[in-house]
Amino acid sequence: MEVEFIEPASIELDDAIEYYNLHSTDLGGVFFEEVLEAIELISNFPKVWSKNTEHTRKATLKKFPYNLIYSIYREKIYILAVAHHHRAPEYWIDRIF
Repeated sequence: MEVEFIEPASIELDDAIEYYNLHSTDLGGVFFEEVLEAIELISNFPKVWSKNTEHTRKATLKKFPYNLIYSIYREKIYILAVAHHHRAPEYWIDRIF
């Protein structure tokens, strides 16, 4: 299944990569690689991840404290948030379409 980041989620991804790169050389690259691995799993097995809300699912990264919040709509997967575990829960809820 095709995966697309909505704009706010794309900005969150870029911000997280930048944050990790400020703390250690190429740590942002390691983070991005883990996100890509999660996206591949989501694409291949979209319904295997736990339900987060009625219309969303949550993929938890293994090494970093982030979830990828996504929704399946018309045979396409939309990443709604790249959510840090310590951020307010469901801050992204108004992004559901």
